[in-house]
Amino acid sequence: MKNVSLVVNGRSVEKLVSERTHLADFLREQEGLTGTHLGCEHGVCGACTVLSDGQPIRSCITFAVACDGKSITTIEGYGDDPIMLHLRDAFSEFHALQCGYCTPGMLATARDIILRIPQADEQRVRIELAGNLCRCTGYVGIVAAILSVLKKLQDLPDTRVEALRQAVRAGHVFTPVIASDKFVNFDVESKDDVVEVARAHASAGPLSGSQTRHAKNLTHIEGSFDVPVDIKAVWQLMTDLPAVAGCLPGAVIESQDGNHVKGRVSIKFGPMSAAFIGSAFLEINEHAQTAILKGSGQDSLSQSRASGDVQYRLEFLEADLTRVFVDLDYSLQGPLAQFSRSGLVQEFVRRMITDFGKNVTARLKNPELTDNPAVSHINPVSILFGLIWSRLKRLFGAN
Repeated sequence: MKNVSLVVNGRSVEKLVSERTHLADFLREQEGLTGTHLGCEHGVCGACTVLSDGQPIRSCITFAVACDGKSITTIEGYGDDPIMLHLRDAFSEFHALQCGYCTPGMLATARDIILRIPQADEQRVRIELAGNLCRCTGYVGIVAAILSVLKKLQDLPDTRVEALRQAVRAGHVFTPVIASDKFVNFDVESKDDVVEVARAHASAGPLSGSQTRHAKNLTHIEGSFDVPVDIKAVWQLMTDLPAVAGCLPGAVIESQDGNHVKGRVSIKFGPMSAAFIGSAFLEINEHAQTAILKGSGQDSLSQSRASGDVQYRLEFLEADLTRVFVDLDYSLQGPLAQFSRSGLVQEFVRRMITDFGKNVTARLKNPELTDNPAVSHINPVSILFGLIWSRLKRLFGAN
């Protein structure tokens, strides 16, 4: 048994549960929130979908203890959430439910679509709904309801919905309720208000030379590389987003607006390949010569989502030698999430950092170089043997 503390629908909950208790059983049996439905109990049908820190999850295959410290939102807890207000009306208007068994999970996924993909067309909506099964409607009404909300918000933007979307783009995901007995009313009057909301919920203050941010659901990797170039020239390149992307294998910038960019990053890991399409934002601290690149994206093939922060700082070693420290916090959701914490993938990321350092050096030594490096393609077998060898050396005390 383990003590678990959660925020469920804005209410703090602390209870003793078995480590084998699934979140769905905890919500239904201990909290009496039977709106969370159990169908397949294998994470396939989507009926049990709830929000964990604003992200849809399968509660039937998620252990309650794994959600310790998180905010959980069930169908009973959306209250005055602006997106759900639109969806409720649309689901009723387009007859998007019959027996209603899939509806709680379907609404959670629909909310995620509205929030995350404002320009989604019918094909994209159907792809996003692929993890939620309905035995009654044939999905026609459900798809029509979601598309109607998307169109309505394009024609008549809702400032409260736009505030949520802006926060997500800035890397802050908000749950529909807060830890209180009252539901949140998202009244945002201007873009300045959106910025203030994001700042108020940021988990860290100003950047410093050694500061990194960590979260329970993130994987943390550190690395560094030396560049035989003056620190001023290195800093100039590292704060130039197109130049940084040009040094990252597989990265392509498609559009830029100040420190905001949109593009894709392609990777290959043995037989596995992915192309994450998304956006990133660069925060710069000129005085400390540190920066954080915050980004998120989705692979169109596996529908896996990745997000993370890359913090780097520069250290002067000598006249023509600069050390770049890199701290990476990342998370994966979807089919590729099973690889996110493995030693192989972490070693893969470290090798990408090494390749990045080599490309930075090459770009600074040869400013005429403009071609982006090829997609990072590393043989996992060689990484595996490298890991085994390094562990053997540590075991026997070798340097």
